[in-house]
Amino acid sequence: MLGGRNRRCGGLWRSLCPAAAGGSAWPRCPRALSAASPSSGGGARSGGAPPAGASNVKPLDGVKILDLTRVLAGPFATMNLGDLGAEVIKVERPGAGDDTRAWGPPFAGTESVYFLSVNRNKKSIAINMKDSKGVKLIRELAAVSDVFVENYIPGKLAEMGLGYEDIKKIAPHIVYCSITGYGQTGPMVQRGGYDSIAAAVSGLMHITGHEDGEPVRPGVAMTDLATGLYTYGAIMAGLLQRYKTGKGLHIDCNLLSSQVACLTHVAANYLNCKIEGKRWGTAHGSIVPYQAFKTKDGYLVVGAGNDQQFVTVCKILNLTEVSKDSRYKTNTLRVQNRKELIDILSARFSEKATMEWLQLFEGSGVPYGPINNMQQVFSDPQVLHNGLVMEIIHPTAGRIVVPGPGVRYSEFAVSHPKPPPLVGQHTVEILKGMLGYEDDAIEELLRSGAVAQHEA
Repeated sequence: MLGGRNRRCGGLWRSLCPAAAGGSAWPRCPRALSAASPSSGGGARSGGAPPAGASNVKPLDGVKILDLTRVLAGPFATMNLGDLGAEVIKVERPGAGDDTRAWGPPFAGTESVYFLSVNRNKKSIAINMKDSKGVKLIRELAAVSDVFVENYIPGKLAEMGLGYEDIKKIAPHIVYCSITGYGQTGPMVQRGGYDSIAAAVSGLMHITGHEDGEPVRPGVAMTDLATGLYTYGAIMAGLLQRYKTGKGLHIDCNLLSSQVACLTHVAANYLNCKIEGKRWGTAHGSIVPYQAFKTKDGYLVVGAGNDQQFVTVCKILNLTEVSKDSRYKTNTLRVQNRKELIDILSARFSEKATMEWLQLFEGSGVPYGPINNMQQVFSDPQVLHNGLVMEIIHPTAGRIVVPGPGVRYSEFAVSHPKPPPLVGQHTVEILKGMLGYEDDAIEELLRSGAVAQHEA
Protein backbone atom coordinates (compact mmCIF):
# COMPACT_ATOMS: atom_id res chain seq x y z
CA MET A 1 0.00 0.00 0.00
CA LEU A 2 1.29 3.47 -0.87
CA GLY A 3 1.68 5.35 2.38
CA GLY A 4 1.07 8.87 3.63
CA ARG A 5 -2.49 9.16 2.37
CA ASN A 6 -5.89 7.56 2.08
CA ARG A 7 -5.73 5.28 -0.96
CA ARG A 8 -8.16 6.39 -3.66
CA CYS A 9 -8.27 4.38 -6.87
CA GLY A 10 -8.28 6.59 -9.94
CA GLY A 11 -7.75 6.41 -13.64
CA LEU A 12 -10.12 5.15 -16.26
CA TRP A 13 -8.87 1.58 -16.08
CA ARG A 14 -9.74 1.39 -12.38
CA SER A 15 -13.02 3.24 -12.44
CA LEU A 16 -14.49 1.10 -15.21
CA CYS A 17 -13.13 -2.29 -14.15
CA PRO A 18 -14.67 -3.60 -10.92
CA ALA A 19 -12.01 -6.31 -10.71
CA ALA A 20 -9.39 -3.63 -10.24
CA ALA A 21 -11.08 -1.92 -7.33
CA GLY A 22 -9.58 -4.26 -4.79
CA GLY A 23 -6.04 -3.48 -5.92
CA SER A 24 -5.68 -6.56 -8.11
CA ALA A 25 -3.47 -6.65 -11.17
CA TRP A 26 -4.59 -5.00 -14.39
CA PRO A 27 -7.60 -6.96 -15.66
CA ARG A 28 -8.52 -7.77 -19.24
CA CYS A 29 -11.37 -5.32 -19.37
CA PRO A 30 -13.17 -4.68 -22.67
CA ARG A 31 -14.61 -1.48 -21.25
CA ALA A 32 -11.25 0.09 -20.56
CA LEU A 33 -11.70 2.81 -23.12
CA SER A 34 -15.39 3.48 -22.64
CA ALA A 35 -16.35 7.09 -22.16
CA ALA A 36 -16.77 8.34 -18.62
CA SER A 37 -19.01 11.25 -17.74
CA PRO A 38 -18.45 14.34 -19.88
CA SER A 39 -15.93 16.74 -18.49
CA SER A 40 -17.14 20.23 -17.83
CA GLY A 41 -15.41 23.29 -19.14
CA GLY A 42 -15.69 27.01 -18.88
CA GLY A 43 -14.01 30.32 -19.08
CA ALA A 44 -13.29 29.98 -22.77
CA ARG A 45 -14.85 29.80 -26.16
CA SER A 46 -13.80 28.67 -29.60
CA GLY A 47 -15.19 28.26 -33.07
CA GLY A 48 -18.48 26.40 -33.04
CA ALA A 49 -20.76 24.80 -30.47
CA PRO A 50 -21.43 21.05 -30.28
CA PRO A 51 -23.50 19.79 -33.21
CA ALA A 52 -27.24 19.74 -32.66
CA GLY A 53 -28.30 16.64 -30.74
CA ALA A 54 -24.74 15.72 -29.73
CA SER A 55 -23.99 15.00 -26.07
CA ASN A 56 -20.42 16.30 -26.46
CA VAL A 57 -19.01 13.24 -24.74
CA LYS A 58 -15.39 13.15 -25.91
CA PRO A 59 -13.46 9.99 -26.82
CA LEU A 60 -10.83 10.39 -24.08
CA ASP A 61 -13.13 11.50 -21.25
CA GLY A 62 -11.88 9.74 -18.13
CA VAL A 63 -8.40 8.97 -19.47
CA LYS A 64 -5.67 10.30 -17.17
CA ILE A 65 -2.33 11.31 -18.68
CA LEU A 66 0.73 11.94 -16.53
CA ASP A 67 2.79 14.38 -18.61
CA LEU A 68 6.48 14.81 -17.78
CA THR A 69 7.31 16.42 -21.13
CA ARG A 70 8.68 19.89 -21.76
CA VAL A 71 9.15 22.32 -24.66
CA LEU A 72 7.14 21.41 -27.81
CA ALA A 73 6.81 17.85 -29.17
CA GLY A 74 5.44 16.34 -25.96
CA PRO A 75 3.30 19.30 -24.86
CA PHE A 76 1.81 19.55 -28.38
CA ALA A 77 0.87 15.86 -28.25
CA THR A 78 -0.68 16.03 -24.80
CA MET A 79 -2.55 19.25 -25.64
CA ASN A 80 -4.20 17.45 -28.55
CA LEU A 81 -5.09 14.55 -26.25
CA GLY A 82 -6.52 17.06 -23.79
CA ASP A 83 -8.65 18.51 -26.57
CA LEU A 84 -10.23 15.05 -26.89
CA GLY A 85 -11.19 14.98 -23.22
CA ALA A 86 -8.17 13.45 -21.50
CA GLU A 87 -7.23 14.79 -18.06
CA VAL A 88 -3.62 15.89 -18.53
CA ILE A 89 -1.50 16.26 -15.38
CA LYS A 90 1.57 18.33 -16.31
CA VAL A 91 4.50 17.74 -13.96
CA GLU A 92 6.78 20.78 -13.68
CA ARG A 93 9.77 21.95 -11.70
CA PRO A 94 8.79 24.17 -8.77
CA GLY A 95 9.44 27.80 -9.63
CA ALA A 96 10.74 27.69 -13.21
CA GLY A 97 8.37 25.11 -14.67
CA ASP A 98 8.51 24.14 -18.33
CA ASP A 99 11.53 25.60 -20.17
CA THR A 100 9.25 27.46 -22.60
CA ARG A 101 7.77 29.56 -19.78
CA ALA A 102 10.94 31.66 -20.14
CA TRP A 103 10.89 31.80 -23.94
CA GLY A 104 10.12 35.34 -24.94
CA PRO A 105 9.33 38.01 -25.72
CA PRO A 106 6.55 38.19 -26.50
CA PHE A 107 4.75 37.72 -23.20
CA ALA A 108 1.07 38.03 -22.33
CA GLY A 109 1.41 39.76 -19.00
CA THR A 110 4.13 37.63 -17.42
CA GLU A 111 3.26 34.47 -19.38
CA SER A 112 5.29 33.30 -22.37
CA VAL A 113 3.09 33.30 -25.47
CA TYR A 114 5.10 30.31 -26.72
CA PHE A 115 4.10 28.31 -23.63
CA LEU A 116 0.48 29.44 -23.87
CA SER A 117 0.25 28.21 -27.47
CA VAL A 118 0.71 24.49 -26.65
CA ASN A 119 -0.50 23.94 -23.08
CA ARG A 120 -4.27 24.40 -22.91
CA ASN A 121 -6.42 21.74 -21.22
CA LYS A 122 -3.82 20.77 -18.63
CA LYS A 123 -3.40 20.88 -14.88
CA SER A 124 0.01 21.67 -13.40
CA ILE A 125 1.55 19.97 -10.38
CA ALA A 126 4.95 21.28 -9.26
CA ILE A 127 7.11 18.38 -8.02
CA ASN A 128 10.80 18.40 -7.10
CA MET A 129 11.97 15.21 -8.80
CA LYS A 130 15.39 15.51 -7.13
CA ASP A 131 13.63 14.83 -3.82
CA SER A 132 12.84 11.19 -3.00
CA LYS A 133 9.39 12.28 -1.84
CA GLY A 134 8.82 13.85 -5.24
CA VAL A 135 9.83 10.64 -7.01
CA LYS A 136 7.42 8.74 -4.77
CA LEU A 137 4.62 11.09 -5.81
CA ILE A 138 5.37 10.48 -9.51
CA ARG A 139 5.10 6.72 -8.91
CA GLU A 140 1.81 7.14 -7.07
CA LEU A 141 0.40 9.32 -9.83
CA ALA A 142 1.52 6.77 -12.45
CA ALA A 143 -0.32 4.02 -10.60
CA VAL A 144 -3.63 5.86 -11.05
CA SER A 145 -2.98 7.14 -14.57
CA ASP A 146 -3.59 5.53 -17.95
CA VAL A 147 -0.71 7.14 -19.86
CA PHE A 148 2.79 8.23 -18.82
CA VAL A 149 4.59 10.56 -21.26
CA GLU A 150 8.19 11.75 -20.86
CA ASN A 151 10.96 13.31 -22.94
CA TYR A 152 14.12 12.72 -20.90
CA ILE A 153 17.40 11.39 -22.32
CA PRO A 154 17.18 7.57 -22.32
CA GLY A 155 18.13 6.09 -18.96
CA LYS A 156 17.64 9.29 -16.96
CA LEU A 157 14.28 8.36 -15.47
CA ALA A 158 15.40 4.74 -14.93
CA GLU A 159 18.17 6.11 -12.67
CA MET A 160 15.41 7.64 -10.55
CA GLY A 161 13.25 4.51 -10.50
CA LEU A 162 10.81 6.01 -13.01
CA GLY A 163 11.75 4.12 -16.19
CA TYR A 164 9.28 1.95 -18.05
CA GLU A 165 10.30 -1.26 -16.30
CA ASP A 166 9.96 0.47 -12.91
CA ILE A 167 6.53 1.93 -13.63
CA LYS A 168 5.34 -1.29 -15.29
CA LYS A 169 5.78 -3.13 -11.97
CA ILE A 170 3.34 -0.86 -10.16
CA ALA A 171 1.12 -0.04 -13.15
CA PRO A 172 1.09 -2.95 -15.63
CA HIS A 173 -1.74 -1.22 -17.45
CA ILE A 174 0.33 1.88 -18.25
CA VAL A 175 0.83 3.17 -21.79
CA TYR A 176 4.32 4.60 -21.31
CA CYS A 177 5.51 6.88 -24.12
CA SER A 178 9.07 8.16 -24.40
CA ILE A 179 10.01 11.05 -26.70
CA THR A 180 13.71 11.53 -27.43
CA GLY A 181 15.97 12.99 -30.07
CA TYR A 182 17.16 9.72 -31.61
CA GLY A 183 15.47 6.74 -29.96
CA GLN A 184 15.99 4.44 -26.97
CA THR A 185 19.00 2.58 -28.38
CA GLY A 186 21.77 3.14 -30.93
CA PRO A 187 24.96 5.18 -31.36
CA MET A 188 23.33 8.60 -30.88
CA VAL A 189 21.09 7.68 -27.99
CA GLN A 190 22.72 9.97 -25.41
CA ARG A 191 22.54 13.13 -27.53
CA GLY A 192 20.03 15.78 -26.60
CA GLY A 193 17.47 16.51 -29.27
CA TYR A 194 16.19 19.88 -30.40
CA ASP A 195 14.10 20.48 -33.50
CA SER A 196 16.74 22.32 -35.51
CA ILE A 197 19.41 19.68 -34.93
CA ALA A 198 17.03 16.84 -35.84
CA ALA A 199 15.89 18.78 -38.91
CA ALA A 200 19.53 19.06 -39.97
CA VAL A 201 20.53 15.44 -39.26
CA SER A 202 17.37 14.06 -40.90
CA GLY A 203 17.99 15.91 -44.16
CA LEU A 204 15.02 18.29 -43.90
CA MET A 205 17.23 21.39 -43.92
CA HIS A 206 19.17 20.03 -46.91
CA ILE A 207 15.99 20.11 -49.01
CA THR A 208 14.57 23.36 -47.59
CA GLY A 209 15.43 26.79 -48.97
CA HIS A 210 16.04 28.59 -52.25
CA GLU A 211 17.40 26.45 -55.07
CA ASP A 212 20.70 28.33 -55.14
CA GLY A 213 20.70 29.37 -51.49
CA GLU A 214 21.77 28.10 -48.07
CA PRO A 215 19.88 25.43 -46.10
CA VAL A 216 16.93 26.96 -44.25
CA ARG A 217 15.10 26.07 -41.06
CA PRO A 218 11.31 25.92 -41.61
CA GLY A 219 9.40 28.84 -40.07
CA VAL A 220 7.94 26.65 -37.31
CA ALA A 221 9.48 23.62 -35.62
CA MET A 222 8.05 21.08 -38.06
CA THR A 223 10.17 18.18 -36.76
CA ASP A 224 8.93 18.74 -33.21
CA LEU A 225 5.36 19.16 -34.41
CA ALA A 226 5.50 16.04 -36.59
CA THR A 227 6.87 14.09 -33.63
CA GLY A 228 4.06 15.47 -31.49
CA LEU A 229 1.49 14.24 -33.99
CA TYR A 230 3.17 10.81 -34.22
CA THR A 231 3.14 10.71 -30.40
CA TYR A 232 -0.53 11.68 -30.29
CA GLY A 233 -1.44 8.88 -32.71
CA ALA A 234 0.87 6.37 -31.00
CA ILE A 235 -0.72 6.97 -27.60
CA MET A 236 -4.19 6.51 -29.08
CA ALA A 237 -2.94 3.26 -30.67
CA GLY A 238 -1.46 2.23 -27.32
CA LEU A 239 -4.79 2.73 -25.58
CA LEU A 240 -6.52 0.65 -28.27
CA GLN A 241 -3.85 -2.05 -27.94
CA ARG A 242 -4.47 -2.14 -24.20
CA TYR A 243 -8.19 -2.41 -24.88
CA LYS A 244 -7.47 -5.55 -26.96
CA THR A 245 -4.80 -7.20 -24.80
CA GLY A 246 -5.40 -5.89 -21.30
CA LYS A 247 -1.72 -4.93 -21.04
CA GLY A 248 0.20 -1.70 -21.22
CA LEU A 249 3.26 -1.13 -23.42
CA HIS A 250 6.25 1.11 -24.07
CA ILE A 251 6.19 3.50 -27.06
CA ASP A 252 9.42 4.89 -28.53
CA CYS A 253 8.91 8.21 -30.37
CA ASN A 254 11.84 10.33 -31.50
CA LEU A 255 12.57 13.40 -33.60
CA LEU A 256 14.94 11.69 -36.03
CA SER A 257 12.59 8.83 -36.92
CA SER A 258 9.60 11.13 -37.24
CA GLN A 259 11.35 13.45 -39.65
CA VAL A 260 13.01 10.74 -41.75
CA ALA A 261 9.62 9.03 -42.08
CA CYS A 262 8.19 12.34 -43.29
CA LEU A 263 10.76 12.63 -46.11
CA THR A 264 8.37 10.41 -48.13
CA HIS A 265 8.99 10.78 -51.88
CA VAL A 266 12.32 12.58 -51.45
CA ALA A 267 13.61 9.61 -49.47
CA ALA A 268 12.07 7.14 -51.94
CA ASN A 269 13.70 8.97 -54.86
CA TYR A 270 17.10 8.36 -53.28
CA LEU A 271 16.46 4.84 -51.98
CA ASN A 272 15.14 3.59 -55.30
CA CYS A 273 16.85 5.76 -57.93
CA LYS A 274 19.84 7.24 -56.07
CA ILE A 275 18.52 10.73 -56.89
CA GLU A 276 19.93 13.09 -54.28
CA GLY A 277 17.47 15.50 -52.68
CA LYS A 278 17.89 19.20 -53.39
CA ARG A 279 16.36 22.54 -52.50
CA TRP A 280 13.58 23.78 -54.76
CA GLY A 281 12.41 26.96 -53.02
CA THR A 282 8.62 26.97 -53.38
CA ALA A 283 8.78 24.64 -56.40
CA HIS A 284 8.43 20.85 -56.61
CA GLY A 285 11.00 18.49 -58.06
CA SER A 286 8.46 16.27 -59.82
CA ILE A 287 5.56 18.59 -60.73
CA VAL A 288 5.58 21.67 -63.00
CA PRO A 289 4.07 24.20 -62.51
CA TYR A 290 3.79 23.85 -58.73
CA GLN A 291 5.24 26.93 -57.03
CA ALA A 292 4.89 30.56 -56.05
CA PHE A 293 4.81 33.20 -58.79
CA LYS A 294 5.56 36.86 -58.13
CA THR A 295 2.67 39.17 -58.97
CA LYS A 296 2.60 42.97 -59.17
CA ASP A 297 2.14 43.24 -55.41
CA GLY A 298 2.81 39.86 -53.83
CA TYR A 299 2.85 36.15 -54.60
CA LEU A 300 0.41 33.53 -55.84
CA VAL A 301 1.00 29.80 -55.44
CA VAL A 302 -0.40 27.65 -58.23
CA GLY A 303 -0.25 23.87 -58.54
CA ALA A 304 -1.14 22.02 -61.74
CA GLY A 305 -1.22 18.41 -60.60
CA ASN A 306 -2.34 16.98 -63.93
CA ASP A 307 -2.34 17.85 -67.64
CA GLN A 308 -5.91 19.17 -67.69
CA GLN A 309 -5.16 21.57 -64.84
CA PHE A 310 -2.16 22.85 -66.80
CA VAL A 311 -4.39 23.55 -69.78
CA THR A 312 -6.73 25.47 -67.47
CA VAL A 313 -3.84 27.51 -66.04
CA CYS A 314 -2.74 28.46 -69.55
CA LYS A 315 -6.31 29.45 -70.44
CA ILE A 316 -6.59 31.71 -67.37
CA LEU A 317 -3.24 33.30 -68.25
CA ASN A 318 -4.34 33.72 -71.86
CA LEU A 319 -1.47 31.48 -72.95
CA THR A 320 -3.39 28.77 -74.79
CA GLU A 321 -0.56 28.40 -77.30
CA VAL A 322 1.72 27.27 -74.45
CA SER A 323 -0.62 24.41 -73.52
CA LYS A 324 -0.42 23.20 -77.14
CA ASP A 325 3.37 23.37 -77.30
CA SER A 326 4.78 19.86 -77.66
CA ARG A 327 7.45 20.63 -75.00
CA TYR A 328 4.78 21.03 -72.33
CA LYS A 329 2.14 18.47 -73.24
CA THR A 330 2.76 16.17 -70.25
CA ASN A 331 4.06 16.69 -66.73
CA THR A 332 7.20 14.69 -67.54
CA LEU A 333 7.94 17.03 -70.44
CA ARG A 334 7.17 20.08 -68.31
CA VAL A 335 9.65 18.89 -65.67
CA GLN A 336 12.28 18.39 -68.38
CA ASN A 337 11.65 21.88 -69.79
CA ARG A 338 11.03 23.55 -66.44
CA LYS A 339 13.14 26.70 -66.88
CA GLU A 340 11.67 27.81 -70.20
CA LEU A 341 8.10 27.20 -69.04
CA ILE A 342 8.50 28.91 -65.67
CA ASP A 343 10.03 31.95 -67.36
CA ILE A 344 6.95 32.25 -69.61
CA LEU A 345 4.48 31.82 -66.74
CA SER A 346 6.40 34.15 -64.40
CA ALA A 347 6.36 36.96 -66.97
CA ARG A 348 2.58 36.71 -67.28
CA PHE A 349 1.89 36.49 -63.53
CA SER A 350 3.92 39.68 -62.98
CA GLU A 351 1.44 41.66 -65.10
CA LYS A 352 -1.43 41.67 -62.58
CA ALA A 353 -1.95 42.15 -58.86
CA THR A 354 -2.58 39.15 -56.61
CA MET A 355 -6.25 39.98 -56.09
CA GLU A 356 -6.84 40.10 -59.84
CA TRP A 357 -5.34 36.63 -60.25
CA LEU A 358 -7.36 35.31 -57.31
CA GLN A 359 -10.54 36.44 -59.00
CA LEU A 360 -9.52 34.87 -62.32
CA PHE A 361 -8.63 31.51 -60.71
CA GLU A 362 -11.81 31.37 -58.60
CA GLY A 363 -13.93 28.38 -59.61
CA SER A 364 -11.35 27.06 -62.07
CA GLY A 365 -10.70 23.78 -60.27
CA VAL A 366 -6.98 24.55 -60.14
CA PRO A 367 -5.43 24.65 -56.64
CA TYR A 368 -4.20 28.19 -55.92
CA GLY A 369 -3.76 30.66 -53.10
CA PRO A 370 -1.89 33.76 -51.95
CA ILE A 371 1.08 33.73 -49.59
CA ASN A 372 -0.53 35.28 -46.51
CA ASN A 373 1.08 36.98 -43.56
CA MET A 374 -0.32 36.31 -40.06
CA GLN A 375 -2.74 39.24 -40.21
CA GLN A 376 -4.16 37.87 -43.46
CA VAL A 377 -4.26 34.28 -42.15
CA PHE A 378 -6.36 35.19 -39.13
CA SER A 379 -8.65 37.43 -41.15
CA ASP A 380 -9.30 34.68 -43.69
CA PRO A 381 -13.00 33.73 -43.67
CA GLN A 382 -12.24 30.01 -44.01
CA VAL A 383 -9.80 30.09 -41.09
CA LEU A 384 -12.46 31.79 -38.97
CA HIS A 385 -15.17 29.41 -40.17
CA ASN A 386 -13.03 26.39 -39.24
CA GLY A 387 -12.78 27.55 -35.63
CA LEU A 388 -9.03 28.13 -35.74
CA VAL A 389 -9.13 31.19 -33.51
CA MET A 390 -9.61 30.07 -29.90
CA GLU A 391 -10.14 32.57 -27.10
CA ILE A 392 -9.34 31.60 -23.51
CA ILE A 393 -9.50 33.52 -20.23
CA HIS A 394 -6.21 33.00 -18.39
CA PRO A 395 -6.03 33.54 -14.59
CA THR A 396 -3.24 36.14 -14.82
CA ALA A 397 -2.85 37.07 -18.50
CA GLY A 398 -6.56 37.68 -19.04
CA ARG A 399 -7.92 37.11 -22.53
CA ILE A 400 -5.52 35.14 -24.70
CA VAL A 401 -5.99 33.88 -28.24
CA VAL A 402 -4.35 30.73 -29.60
CA PRO A 403 -4.72 28.64 -32.77
CA GLY A 404 -7.50 26.11 -32.36
CA PRO A 405 -7.42 22.37 -33.13
CA GLY A 406 -6.98 21.29 -36.73
CA VAL A 407 -9.74 18.63 -36.75
CA ARG A 408 -13.49 18.88 -36.28
CA TYR A 409 -15.87 16.04 -35.36
CA SER A 410 -19.56 15.54 -36.11
CA GLU A 411 -20.56 14.24 -32.67
CA PHE A 412 -18.65 16.50 -30.31
CA ALA A 413 -16.91 19.86 -30.32
CA VAL A 414 -13.41 20.66 -29.12
CA SER A 415 -14.63 23.71 -27.26
CA HIS A 416 -14.48 25.37 -23.83
CA PRO A 417 -10.75 24.71 -23.34
CA LYS A 418 -9.17 25.13 -19.94
CA PRO A 419 -6.48 27.83 -19.90
CA PRO A 420 -2.80 26.88 -19.81
CA PRO A 421 -1.93 26.45 -16.13
CA LEU A 422 0.32 28.44 -13.85
CA VAL A 423 3.26 26.50 -12.41
CA GLY A 424 1.86 24.29 -9.66
CA GLN A 425 -1.60 25.81 -9.95
CA HIS A 426 -3.29 22.46 -9.27
CA THR A 427 -0.79 20.81 -6.92
CA VAL A 428 -3.05 20.60 -3.87
CA GLU A 429 -6.09 19.74 -5.99
CA ILE A 430 -4.26 16.78 -7.58
CA LEU A 431 -2.81 15.52 -4.32
CA LYS A 432 -6.27 15.52 -2.79
CA GLY A 433 -8.38 14.50 -5.76
CA MET A 434 -6.18 11.89 -7.44
CA LEU A 435 -4.14 10.60 -4.53
CA GLY A 436 -6.40 11.21 -1.55
CA TYR A 437 -3.79 13.01 0.53
CA GLU A 438 -4.95 14.67 3.76
CA ASP A 439 -4.23 18.32 4.54
CA ASP A 440 -1.45 17.59 7.07
CA ALA A 441 0.45 15.36 4.61
CA ILE A 442 0.14 18.03 1.93
CA GLU A 443 1.40 20.72 4.30
CA GLU A 444 4.44 18.59 5.09
CA LEU A 445 5.21 18.12 1.37
CA LEU A 446 4.90 21.87 0.82
CA ARG A 447 7.13 22.67 3.80
CA SER A 448 9.81 20.22 2.67
CA GLY A 449 9.88 21.62 -0.87
CA ALA A 450 8.94 18.31 -2.45
CA VAL A 451 5.99 20.10 -4.07
CA ALA A 452 4.89 23.69 -4.60
CA GLN A 453 1.48 25.29 -4.96
CA HIS A 454 1.10 28.47 -6.99
CA GLU A 455 -0.37 31.27 -4.96
CA ALA A 456 -2.32 33.49 -7.38
